[in-house]
Amino acid sequence: MNSPSDTSHPCADIVLPCLDEAAALPGVLASVPRGWRAIVVDNGSTDGSAELARSLGATVVHEPRRGFGAACHAGLLASEAEFVCFCDCDGSLDPGLLTGFVRRIADGESDLLLGRRRPEGHGAWPLHARLGNAALARMVRRRTGLRLHDLGPMRAARRTDLLALGLTDRRSGYPLQMVVRAADSGMRVTETDVPYLARTGKSKVTGTWRGTWHAVRDMRAVLGEPPVLVEAAR
Repeated sequence: MNSPSDTSHPCADIVLPCLDEAAALPGVLASVPRGWRAIVVDNGSTDGSAELARSLGATVVHEPRRGFGAACHAGLLASEAEFVCFCDCDGSLDPGLLTGFVRRIADGESDLLLGRRRPEGHGAWPLHARLGNAALARMVRRRTGLRLHDLGPMRAARRTDLLALGLTDRRSGYPLQMVVRAADSGMRVTETDVPYLARTGKSKVTGTWRGTWHAVRDMRAVLGEPPVLVEAAR
């Protein structure tokens, strides 16, 4: 995959939470749009991921607290651009697609744009993970009224809007809390299709039934929180 060179797209910071993703990092970082800053948040890797990412030109942030949310939020706090994107660091999603996400945010079509994963190829999305995701999407609809189909990790928004949400979850519930609080704040939350490939290496969450269950448990806890009144800083 080649980095897009269309300079008409506004620049953004892209947060890449990372735990032992050395095998996928070269391809992922090669696909980051030209002119964007890749913020690789190392969450305790032991395979040299941090050193590799730094050698490939990424900004590396170390987050010692284990948890997907802890890594994502550390990246958000380290960001400086007007627009911030999030993407998994395992090769399952193409960061180059995020130029379109940011353009739609900048053009006023959406305030928080999520990538609806469309699996391509064998093993791209285990059945138990898809079932858990579908169940959570239904819960989100009941809680917020948002008619989403996926709560995937690829997303984009303005940095100030995300910081205004006061996100507190530091585990698997972080992506969901972002969506719920965005809806509570009046942000327009939408989704767009993205191809989803089999990840490089074994998943820390959806690769097992146990990991999926822990993620669902974290997200159910987020849905049980009372609404928090927040005002997006648009």
